[in-house]
Amino acid sequence: METDANRVIAVTSGEPAGIGPDICLDLAAGVGGVRVVAVGNLDLLRQRAALLGKRVLLQPYVRAQSAVAGTLEVLDLPLKVACKPGRLDPRNSGYVLEMIDRAYDGCVAGEFAAMVTAPISKAAINDAGIPFTGHTEYLAERAGGVHVVMMLVGGGLRVALATTHLPLQEVPGAITQTSLEQTLRVLVAGLREDFGMNSPRVLVAGLNPHSGEGGHLGCEEINVIRPVLERLRAQGMDLSEPLPADTLFNPERLRGADCVLAMYHDQGLPVLKFASFGSGVNVTLGLPLIRTSVDHGTALDIAGSGTAASGSLMEAVQLAATMVKARARNARR
Repeated sequence: METDANRVIAVTSGEPAGIGPDICLDLAAGVGGVRVVAVGNLDLLRQRAALLGKRVLLQPYVRAQSAVAGTLEVLDLPLKVACKPGRLDPRNSGYVLEMIDRAYDGCVAGEFAAMVTAPISKAAINDAGIPFTGHTEYLAERAGGVHVVMMLVGGGLRVALATTHLPLQEVPGAITQTSLEQTLRVLVAGLREDFGMNSPRVLVAGLNPHSGEGGHLGCEEINVIRPVLERLRAQGMDLSEPLPADTLFNPERLRGADCVLAMYHDQGLPVLKFASFGSGVNVTLGLPLIRTSVDHGTALDIAGSGTAASGSLMEAVQLAATMVKARARNARR
């Protein structure tokens, strides 16, 4: 039987000086019948609504009580210091992390079915003296150091990453047979469990130009990538050979594929964001919960201006709800 928690999605409102609060206000209009709870400061959201001229009804979140149609429930957390749109203040970094922690804990406890995250400022958190690489890595650590995979969805594409937020010079050393095998196992399991694919077809990019040109432009394909692919194919996974990234996204090659695995951040994401910017969704696979996010940053320069688009946030909520249903179907099998 479906419980209320199966239908409640927590949405963290992100960096308070950014566009996160702006776009979260649009959730009051409803997202496909999904019950959404915004996590953040209630007074901040009220102030931002007044600044933007949005007539949004906000009400404190009460777990046992659903919101009235046309209102937005807010799980109220205190800001550390008052903030203005566009002006970062590292003193609010604790508040930003508290939002993430509260949504995560609510998912683990069964209070929420999934969490969706609005953008945050990594720089502000680091400026507060808190080492922070990103949502993906932070949530993996909260889950006990599990191996997670970042995948973006949009424009008819799914693109996952073998490495995430690393300087380019560190990428080759970070791609080992062990890490790549873990990534592919998490990716395939996520596509099966959360996207309902029985036998997902994954196209795998090579690391070097022309996939190393037979070793003349690099040997990672020969020594690392290909042995992992051969081993996992023998276990039944549908994986391509390491393919040159410059032709991997050819429509003919993509036909029949369910996902692309890129070796590093800027190898795969420029293509996806070109195809779907403003409506793409970031998904973290491998967590003990469902987490999606927007595909953009804090956009400090337009925060509080009324020009921020909420399309990616709405898509992230919708995708999270779809993943919740897929996971429930699989659990019943």
